[in-house]
Amino acid sequence: MVMVHVEGIPERRYHRSGPFAPAAKAFGAIPPPALVLLGVISVQVGAVVAKQLFTLAGAAGTVTLRLVLAAVVLLVVWRPSLRLDRRTYLVIAGYGLVLGVMNLTFYQSIKHIPLGAAVTIEFLGPLAVAVFGSRRWLDGLWALLAAAGVLLLTRADGGLALPGVLFALAAAVCWAGYILLTAALGSRTSDGKGLALAMVFGAAVALPFGVAEAGSMLLDPVVLIAGAAVALLSSVIPYSLELEALRRIPPRVFGILMSLEPGVAALAGLIVLHESLHPAQWAAVFCVVLASIGATRTARPEV
Repeated sequence: MVMVHVEGIPERRYHRSGPFAPAAKAFGAIPPPALVLLGVISVQVGAVVAKQLFTLAGAAGTVTLRLVLAAVVLLVVWRPSLRLDRRTYLVIAGYGLVLGVMNLTFYQSIKHIPLGAAVTIEFLGPLAVAVFGSRRWLDGLWALLAAAGVLLLTRADGGLALPGVLFALAAAVCWAGYILLTAALGSRTSDGKGLALAMVFGAAVALPFGVAEAGSMLLDPVVLIAGAAVALLSSVIPYSLELEALRRIPPRVFGILMSLEPGVAALAGLIVLHESLHPAQWAAVFCVVLASIGATRTARPEV
């Protein structure tokens, strides 16, 4: 699995064969939009489980579990070769570094602010990539709408904790870098082999922070099971669902459906974690979702 930038929106692209093929067949009868929405829900439920795991392993410990377990699974599945040139290793290391920091900062963010607010702010990353470099006034309006939404989100009814906002903004920057680095990774590696090696780098970035925060709790059976659940909900299930969806719908439609992620995150936080947002903050989430949908629909196709 890699993520690529198509028509201004990050798209997860897969091969039709490989470890995710059986899951694709199992979901073949489900309409593609439902598959994407189920994937979005799975990702946010995974974030909910991760946040509840903070009490045992901390934010950094939870990230470490997720990345280490994901790295192990990907290495077993893809068995990548280590015979790579120096430039390829630099790309993989950079990709892994961004991946690790992105997860660390995002989990630190949801430690301080509601899940829906954190995802909404983090979504500025792919949105910025979608409109960056455009000279059309309409794309500028979408960017202004998103900025107004985030400003409203952070200031409405007492605002949000500053550390959480700053961590979410850092995660947004990393997400943008993650998208931009994907093209380089995809051009120098094949299948999921590059991702597997990059995940090892990402896990190595998170490991010192996780060990410092959680220590021996990382080996606790309950924590390991919960960490495996996070990896399953946040990676395996959504990737399998999106695999089948992307085979049957255009990238533009996929991007529009993915734009609903901040709203789904806010609902997941409200229902499971009882993290309520004020009416003005809900309006802010709606602004960012609308801006993302608008930027996706009006983006120029890449040549």
